[in-house]
Amino acid sequence: MLHTTKALVLRTIRHTDSTLVLKAYTEAFGLRSYLVRTPKSARRPGTAALLQPLTRSELVVDERADRDLHQVREIRLRRPYLRVPGDAMRTAQLLFVQELLVRTLREESGDPGLWCFLEEALELLDSGGDVRDLPLRFVLGYAAALGFAPAPPEEEAPYFDLVEGRFTGELPLHAQAIAPPLTAVFAAWLPGSLDEPAPMAMATGQRRELLDVLLRYVRLHVPGAQELRSPDVLHQVLG
Repeated sequence: MLHTTKALVLRTIRHTDSTLVLKAYTEAFGLRSYLVRTPKSARRPGTAALLQPLTRSELVVDERADRDLHQVREIRLRRPYLRVPGDAMRTAQLLFVQELLVRTLREESGDPGLWCFLEEALELLDSGGDVRDLPLRFVLGYAAALGFAPAPPEEEAPYFDLVEGRFTGELPLHAQAIAPPLTAVFAAWLPGSLDEPAPMAMATGQRRELLDVLLRYVRLHVPGAQELRSPDVLHQVLG
């Protein structure tokens, strides 16, 4: 049955000389794998642009309940990025978000809350002013959208237990925790919205340290999630 749905391109994998597999997150169906035909006449720059990481597209798809690999009948550019191309910082952040979604997104059904969060984040990345702190805001919001938002800070709780997702007065035995002085920095960022400015000035290296520990938090709560490679490049760009 044919359906039209908004989608975000996650990645593509060459299948045959004339087909590839498109991994996409869709508004209507969640995470999906689609077969895309790419005959020689269609292998032109315009077609390639439609399949770039996190392209905001609209798909006409043939969804069949007895198949894991569905078919794309038509793909259209829904909203092009205006400021991301040519901007090293925004491009690095886009690729960071793309890798995070590829390695951690498991939703195989439509999730309006998660979809709206991703749409808002990508629009802010493309049109916002200072986006230096967006990766931190994104990871926190993404964790909340997936259902494991960090619990609010508590007084006299100097540690944050990454496994339990809450602040605690003692270092947990498993040692998967945020410890002082980073705990106070982390607490200041909660809960926060995507477009909220940094709550406090951070010492050299604290932004990197906080992002790395938040990514570890996500991996602990998403079974099978692997470590990301893109943060190394992101850290270099952000300084």
